[in-house]
Amino acid sequence: MTLMQRWQTWLFLTLTLLCTLATAADTPMLRVAYAGSMGVVMDGAAGPAFAHAHNATYQGTGQGSYALAHLLAAHQLQADVFVTITPGPMQVLKQAGLVTQAVPVASTQMVVSYSPHSRFAADFAAAAQGRKNWYEVLSEPGLRLGRTDPSIDPQGANVLLTLQLAGDYYHHPDLLQKIAGMPQNTAQIFTEPSLMSRLEAGQIDAAISYLSAAQSHHLPTVALPDEINLGNPAMQAQWYDRASLSLPNGKTLKVQPLVFYAAVLGNAQQAQLGRDFVAFLQSAEGQALFRQHGYSEPRGPAL
Repeated sequence: MTLMQRWQTWLFLTLTLLCTLATAADTPMLRVAYAGSMGVVMDGAAGPAFAHAHNATYQGTGQGSYALAHLLAAHQLQADVFVTITPGPMQVLKQAGLVTQAVPVASTQMVVSYSPHSRFAADFAAAAQGRKNWYEVLSEPGLRLGRTDPSIDPQGANVLLTLQLAGDYYHHPDLLQKIAGMPQNTAQIFTEPSLMSRLEAGQIDAAISYLSAAQSHHLPTVALPDEINLGNPAMQAQWYDRASLSLPNGKTLKVQPLVFYAAVLGNAQQAQLGRDFVAFLQSAEGQALFRQHGYSEPRGPAL
């Protein structure tokens, strides 16, 4: 290659890079912080679909909802939209002055999800058909149960509340202690985004999780009665309000609606894009994506 050809090649690559950078600078980025169990539907479906339709880029961050809420409230994390499950984490941001209204976009219920690779898979399949008691399978020696930290993640809190209600429902008052041990049993606790992946890989045998998360990962489940699955609002006063647990840090856990709420943050860098994204989640297209990933319809009023 001659000197002139090398110079022309360098000029072409430089101009191409500058054009690419200029295009990227003109493309707005939507940042969404979401409940960690929503990773598949947010990063794999809703986020990319919205970004494509709005000529934008999408960046999602998934963690336990309370952990995210506190990071956002302390301005240690920046996002345009926050999507959480249960009202509690959204109330943290309301108190911080970062949210004025949050709208329901989906809902779910608690189930027992299990790994098809588990040596207990046949027992769970029998439980799903009503031929075994699911709580007896979870109590089997050597079974590896996974859950999330109840102090920072609503799903982890809901596992304990589900087990407490199950003890009442099945007349086994020691059921919670027998299956979960201490509330923050480190042998069972994993990060929310990794929980379903561990089930898929067979690193753990089972989890008490959201139906939406299990179906998003195509994992088999055992359905739970309405009295303990936390998913039927009609059971709130009759059953769910019976459950109450105190953590070592003094935090009291109570059942809140298993509804996913979305809100644009007051310090959003892309506020209009954020409003468009929330509207997209409520739209027919957004709702279809939620249904395809195992989520139920939104329930209840805005917060």
